[in-house]
Formats: sequence, C-alpha cells, structure tokens
Amino acid sequence: MLTLDEKISQAETRIFKAVFPNTTNHYDTLFGGTTLHMMDEVAFITATRFSRLKMVTVSSDKVDFTHPIPGGTLVELIGRVEHVGTTSLKVRVELFVEQMYSEDRHRAVSGLFTFVAVNDQKKPIRILPAEVVSA
Repeated sequence: MLTLDEKISQAETRIFKAVFPNTTNHYDTLFGGTTLHMMDEVAFITATRFSRLKMVTVSSDKVDFTHPIPGGTLVELIGRVEHVGTTSLKVRVELFVEQMYSEDRHRAVSGLFTFVAVNDQKKPIRILPAEVVSA
C-alpha cells in the first residue's frame, strides 16, 4: 500500500494548452471563466487520480489572477493535493504562462479547490481507509 505522500505525489497532474483566439476576450487575453474552467478540470482530475472515487467540486477558494494570459501563448496547469480530510480534499492549481517562441515563463494564476468524495447516492464517503489517515 502506498503512503499518503506517495499517493499525493502520484496524483500530481500537469496539462498543457494553447491559448487560441476563440478563448480570448476583447483585450486578447484568456477569459477568466475559461481559466477557471481549465483549473477546475485539472483539480478534478487530480482529486480523482488521488482518491479513485467519484469526486465533486464543493468550493474554489482565493483564485488569484496575478498576470494576464495573452492569446498566442501556452499555459501549463499543475494540480497538487494540498490537504486530505476524511471525506474532502483540497487541490492547489497553479497556471503558468509561457511564450511560444522564447523561454519566458511565469505563474499567472493560483487557486485552491475543495472536493468531496461521494457514493452512488451522492452522499459523502471516506476518502482513505482509517489506517492510512491515522498513519
């Protein structure tokens, strides 16, 4: 059986996307809503890879947009499990923007997403066996 740290490490999720014109606003930067959609998707994948259970988003906390994301750039989204509770977990998602034709790269957005594991009746269930949580 994997340790908690090993499960967290194996669940890290990285996805790259190109910022095409159909995803930008009138300032030629990525729509905020599109950014949140991509971040929630990466957070969901991370939570599911960690738990291997049905997960639902229950909140997004303090999403900081610190730099614009111009059209014609690449973005890398990285999801990491930051906290594991009994039925919920928190995933930190960072979005990095890269220029396509240079080495310029910086973090543009960061946010925290909370998920709850649910059963077929959509009731919260334990994420980890009791022995893993207490270890």
